[in-house]
Amino acid sequence: MGTGNEARAWQRMLSGRRLDLLDPSPLDIEIEDIAHGLARVARWNGQTSGASAFSVAQHSLLVEQIAGQLRPASGPGERMAVLLHDAPEYVIGDLITPFKAAVGLDYKALEKRLMTAIRIRFGLPGREPAALTKLIKKADRTAAYLEATQLAGFSVSEGRRLFGQHKRFESITLTPWPAGKAKRLFLERHSKLSRLL
Repeated sequence: MGTGNEARAWQRMLSGRRLDLLDPSPLDIEIEDIAHGLARVARWNGQTSGASAFSVAQHSLLVEQIAGQLRPASGPGERMAVLLHDAPEYVIGDLITPFKAAVGLDYKALEKRLMTAIRIRFGLPGREPAALTKLIKKADRTAAYLEATQLAGFSVSEGRRLFGQHKRFESITLTPWPAGKAKRLFLERHSKLSRLL
């Protein structure tokens, strides 16, 4: 019997699963837990305008939409990988880029282990191809530009300097959704893509 001083390295999910953060098993990952968590994790540390936070779940849907426009021939597996690109944040939160750099490699290793388990859980290869990684990064930067300039108080010139030119997508208008809507739409999109795999 332990003394009670042992460090706990797992998190209990609403599904009842215990996810070991140091050695995550695909068997302990449920899409409902991911959607629930991502719908409640705020992008930009919550420093966005609107009645609701702009959630990672809504961001994930936006990135998947942009990726589909960048590469219309993407198959359902690629689209699923894009949708799940920030899925580890349902456990570890959405650390802003400057903080990730300060935390260093331990954070990256934890995030990578979680991402591998998530990808395997949903029938994707443990590692994504380089071309898909490039597509996700491009779509993610476009989404960050839109979020920064429409919701997070960045000027267009500052957004372009930090995230690049994204004129093709500037017609997309963002309004943060309540957590319940973000969760529902994330689950619906995941379900649709799952049926196509």
